[in-house]
Amino acid sequence: MKYDRILIRYGELSTKGRNRKQFVDKLKRTIAKSLEGYPSVSIEAKRERMYVMLNGEKEEEISKVLKNIFGIQSFSPAVKLERDIEKVKAAALDIVSSLYKEGCTFKISARRADKEFELDTNEINQAIGGHLLKNISGLKVDVKNPDINVQIEVRTEAIYLSCENIPGAGGLPSGTSGKAMLMLSGGLDSPVAGYLSMKRGLEVEGVHFFSPPFTSERAKQKVIDISEKLASFNGHFVLHIVPFTTIQQLIHKQIPENYTMTATRRIMLRITDEIRRRKEALAIITGESLGQVASQTLESMYAINDVTNTPILRPLITTDKTEIIEWAKKIDTHDISIRPYEDCCTVFVPASPKTKPKKEKIQYYESFTDFEPLIEEAVNHVETIILKREEKKKETEIDSLF
Repeated sequence: MKYDRILIRYGELSTKGRNRKQFVDKLKRTIAKSLEGYPSVSIEAKRERMYVMLNGEKEEEISKVLKNIFGIQSFSPAVKLERDIEKVKAAALDIVSSLYKEGCTFKISARRADKEFELDTNEINQAIGGHLLKNISGLKVDVKNPDINVQIEVRTEAIYLSCENIPGAGGLPSGTSGKAMLMLSGGLDSPVAGYLSMKRGLEVEGVHFFSPPFTSERAKQKVIDISEKLASFNGHFVLHIVPFTTIQQLIHKQIPENYTMTATRRIMLRITDEIRRRKEALAIITGESLGQVASQTLESMYAINDVTNTPILRPLITTDKTEIIEWAKKIDTHDISIRPYEDCCTVFVPASPKTKPKKEKIQYYESFTDFEPLIEEAVNHVETIILKREEKKKETEIDSLF
């Protein structure tokens, strides 16, 4: 017997009160968007559970997608059965026989949500367990650490049978906490910051600063590839690429060298904030980790933040580099981030950047130059790319190098 659906458990969503339906509906839309490449599937959402009907699609492929979707605590490939214990016996025998290998152990985990069902939990366990032991030679019971856990859930409309619990990504569905703009450099930190923000229900759009010819098309492609990884967590990802060459050259011409980094970050923040305003987002996300580099000292953050009142979210602020690297490996952005292509923040780093810049000094240095028209021009010429999870990249010269 093949599984005909996947049963999804909500986890944190189960703690919601009157607004629970809003979270469930958002999760359903996110799953639907992520599974657009599988047109046969259908989704049924209920207050306690959600079901993805496979309708002939491969369960293994659908499971790979569901693993990355925020808002799912766990899920199980399952089969829907009539409320008939004999049919449950037959289905359990069929599934366990297909999984059984010599020496395997099992247990029955029955849950009776419908208390009107003719058998109680213990009676279900005994009926199904006895049937399996009678018909599968060598099968043994292990209630503490079984190889096969036969899960039977009795509900008012049907009985659901499954043998595997697959961990989900947890967190909250994308968009349930609002929208924010991620300053996406292409390094290790910012993709992880984006991932952690998405896990808390934020709809995240990326903002990348591109300074040709100082930064190459390969550096730009690197950020696009990272964005595709982020798209796998909610079905799509919007990336805004900002032309930054003219502004960066002007900064290095007009601002004292040891303050150019501070000025660059301030202008980047102003541009991101304007994009945020136009896209009706409510916050800006950065990959800053306290004390990691010169621009991430508390004094630097204070001087840089001066240009906006918008909330700045820093998910990595207390993490060290080793922790960030582990996260990057987990979300599969690590190998892309370490490609040897510089972004505009690294190619223009001064020899001795100011680690404790004064807000009053950078305000004074910037007062001699009107950056506003250039900021407006940069925002008006942003290139926006929408990346989707199901899209497959064509092999390019860049791909062939890795």
